[in-house]
Amino acid sequence: MTVRRPWKPSVMKALTFESYGKSPEIAITHVPLPTIKPDELLVEVHAAGLNPIDNMITTGTFKAVLKYELPAIMGSDLSGVVIAVGKAVTRFKAGDAIFASLFDLGKGSIAEFAAVPEHAAALKPANLDFVQAASIPMVGLTSWQALKERANLQSGQKVFIPAGAGGIGTFAIQLAKHLGANVATTTSTGNVELVRSLGADEVVDYKKQAFEQVLRDYDLVLGTTRGDTIKKAVGILKSGGLIVSLVGPLDKAFAKARRMNAFFTFLFGLMSHSIRRRAKKHHVTYSFLFVRPQGAQLEKIAVLLESGQIKPVIDRVFALEQAKEGLEYLARGRAKGKVVVKIR
Repeated sequence: MTVRRPWKPSVMKALTFESYGKSPEIAITHVPLPTIKPDELLVEVHAAGLNPIDNMITTGTFKAVLKYELPAIMGSDLSGVVIAVGKAVTRFKAGDAIFASLFDLGKGSIAEFAAVPEHAAALKPANLDFVQAASIPMVGLTSWQALKERANLQSGQKVFIPAGAGGIGTFAIQLAKHLGANVATTTSTGNVELVRSLGADEVVDYKKQAFEQVLRDYDLVLGTTRGDTIKKAVGILKSGGLIVSLVGPLDKAFAKARRMNAFFTFLFGLMSHSIRRRAKKHHVTYSFLFVRPQGAQLEKIAVLLESGQIKPVIDRVFALEQAKEGLEYLARGRAKGKVVVKIR
């Protein structure tokens, strides 16, 4: 193992939760410094991006899918500096500035240090500071996997991205425009100029209009919000269109991809039956997407960031000691872009 400096602490500060529930106990605690496996990096975390799913995890919403050993460190996104590498690591060295997502890896990012699998990391975009870089992984990977991988979005196609001023929305709009798509979104009156500046072609002020009454013949809907949005969005798609939902309901394909047993395959099929039936009636397809940590995709995203084709949008920055307040602010659903915890 290569070490950049001879000393490192044995304990660190981290934002942890001890149990699942509607009001989980979340606090800054002292926990052991993580030990790294041969294929991992020990990273001195400089900033951690917050995402809505961070709050959902603590309630137990994804307890059957995401495995954490409690008490667990919260958060998925991070940026920082590599201080040690496992013996099997080949792409990084001590001193490298990286960004990564730890989502679905049973690890947390809101801490002074983190063990990051090599496959989940990429070099930090040179033109971004650590706070900006930490805002990117989850929204960047989600947008990339939804728009490019799952939907294969093409130039000239029409995509509807609800909640354009949110964390996913602000990134996905920019990526869709980079791909040459025509983009529609929803937002409140005060955020119309923001989403237009990101490239939105059609902006529906949800306080004045219902999107399902004004949008027609779309190729793709990116489901970013809960409630009735996905159900209503079925009607704006052209025949052969696609809904890629980031918020559920989970479907059979998801259970099979994760090699879950017959019970969960049946359960998720039941949960998604209504929306799949509605989609079939309208000759469109419903698909649920669960983002994967993928350093190779972050490398491609970094190119777009370094070239200025996509820019990070950050609403607020909290100190580590205020990380819980940051999650509470995010949960109110009014953030314009991303919320980030600055650790160093």
